[in-house]
Amino acid sequence: MMRDRQLFSGLLLILALVSLQSLCYCDDHSVLYESFDEPFDGRWIVSKNGDYEGVWKHAKSEGHDDYGLLVSEKARKYGIVKELDEPLNLKDGTIVLQYEVRFQEGLECGGAYLKYLRPQEAGWTPEGFDSESPYSIMFGPDKCGATNKVHFILKHKNPKSGEYVEHHLKFPPSVPYDKLSHVYTAILKPDNEVRILVDGEEKKKANLLSGEDFEPALIPPKTIPDPEDKKPEDWDERAKIPDPSAVKPEDWDEEAPMEIEDEEAEKPEGWLDDEPEEVDDPEATKPEDWDDEEDGMWEAPKIDNPKCEAAPGCGEWKRPMKKNPAYKGKWSAPMIDNPAYKGIWKPRDIPNPDYFELDRPDFEPIAAIGIEIWTMQDGILFDNMLIAKDEKVAESYRQTTWKPKFDVEKEKQKAEEEAAGSADGLKSYQKVVFDLLNKVADLSFLSAYKSKITELIEKAEEQPNLTIGVLVSIVVVFFSLFIKLIFGGKKAAPAVAAEKKKPEVGESSKSGDESEKKEETAAPRKRQPRRDN
Repeated sequence: MMRDRQLFSGLLLILALVSLQSLCYCDDHSVLYESFDEPFDGRWIVSKNGDYEGVWKHAKSEGHDDYGLLVSEKARKYGIVKELDEPLNLKDGTIVLQYEVRFQEGLECGGAYLKYLRPQEAGWTPEGFDSESPYSIMFGPDKCGATNKVHFILKHKNPKSGEYVEHHLKFPPSVPYDKLSHVYTAILKPDNEVRILVDGEEKKKANLLSGEDFEPALIPPKTIPDPEDKKPEDWDERAKIPDPSAVKPEDWDEEAPMEIEDEEAEKPEGWLDDEPEEVDDPEATKPEDWDDEEDGMWEAPKIDNPKCEAAPGCGEWKRPMKKNPAYKGKWSAPMIDNPAYKGIWKPRDIPNPDYFELDRPDFEPIAAIGIEIWTMQDGILFDNMLIAKDEKVAESYRQTTWKPKFDVEKEKQKAEEEAAGSADGLKSYQKVVFDLLNKVADLSFLSAYKSKITELIEKAEEQPNLTIGVLVSIVVVFFSLFIKLIFGGKKAAPAVAAEKKKPEVGESSKSGDESEKKEETAAPRKRQPRRDN
C-alpha cells in the first residue's frame, strides 16, 4: 500500500514537472503576448498626430466574453503603439508573428495589418506615430477595391546605397470575406523561408532572397541599363517600310465614292409620297395656363401618321445606296522588309553600383508593434497578438484562444443560415462558392487574372443574385487560359494576308450597312412623337 502511494506521488510530481516545463517553454519562447483581457490604457500609446482621429476602445468580441482592441468609427485614421520590453533581433533563429482580427461588420474597404517598428533611434516616437514611422515588417489583411491580400512587406536597407526599400510578397493570400475571427501567422525561418498561415493553414511559402517571391527582389540585379547610353540618331527601329519602288496603278480612282445609288431599285407600290411621317395629335388641346408670350406659340404634339401604318412608307422616296464596285479608297504603297532595320534599341548593361550579395537578410530589430490604418469600416477587433521564437507556441495559442471562438462563431453562423430558410439557403451556397473562388484566386499561375477574379467576387458579394453570372465569367477565364496552355498563342498573320482580309471584313460590313439602309429607305424610321403632359 505504501509502495502504491509512493508511486502515485511520483507520478504527480512528474506531471507537475512536465506542466511546469511546458509553461517555462512558452515563457522562454514568447517575446510578447497581448490578450487585451485588461484595458489597454498605460500599455498601449495612442498616436497624438492630428490626422489620427479614430477612437480605440476596449470591447468584447460579439458573442463572447473575450475582449479585444476595437476600431469604433468609420472613415477614420487610427494609430496606436505598444513597445517591447527590449528590441528583438530577427536574425537569430525562428521568429513567429501572429494575431487575431475579426471584421464584425464585414470588410469592404480598410486595412487591419500590423507594423513591426524599428527602435526609436530610427526617428520616431509613439506619440507621433504615423505612416512614415520606420518599420521592419508589415503584415496582415488589407482589402479595398481591387486590393484583397494578406500583406507581408519587408523593409530592408541596401548596404551600398543606404536606402530602405519595401519588398512585397508576390501573390499573397486573399482575405477571408466573412465576419468571423481569423488568425494570421507569419513564420520566419533561419534558412530564409517565410510561411504565411491563415487560421493555421499554410497559404503561402516563399524565400526571402528569391526574386520570384518578392517584388522588388531583395538582392538587386548585377547589371542595369546604362542611364547615360543614348540611341544613335541613325538607328532604325522600323521592321517594315513602304516600298519606295511601288507606283499607283493608272486605273486607281481615289475619288470614287464608297457607295452609289442603286439604279435598279424601284419605289414600292402604294408608297404615299404626299403623306408626312407624323401629324399633329388631333386629340391634343392647348393647356389653359399656356401663355403665348411667355411660352411661345403652342404647337400640338406629333403622333405617327395613321395612314402610313398600312402603306409601305410615306414622304419622299429615295433610291437606297449600294456598294460602289469601282471604289478602291486611298492608295498606299505595300510594305516591305526594311533593309536598314536594326531592331528595337535598348541601352547597354553596366554593373549595378547598388548590387550586393547576402546569405541572410540584414533585418532591422523590432522594438514595438504599431497599428496604423485608414479604414472605411468600423467593428474591426484585434486580439491575441503574439511574437514568439517557436512555431509550437503559436500553434498552442491558436488552439486555446482562437479555435474555441471560431468554432462557436461558425456554429452560430450555420444556425442562422439554416433558420433563415430557403431564401437564405442560396446565401450559404454562395459563401461556399466565394470561399472556393478566393482560394482559386490565390493560385500563382492565375496571378495575371487575380485582380479580375477578385473584382468579380466583390461584385457578387455586393449583389448575391450575380453568383451564377460570376461563376460563368470565371469559367470563361479558366477556359481561355486552358486554350492558351494547350494550343499556345497564334502566330501573327503576314501583313499581306492581313491586307487581303481587310476588304472581306469591309465588304461584310458594307453589305450589312447597305441592307440596313435599304430597309431604312423602304420603311423610313419613325420618330418617337413628343407628347406634352
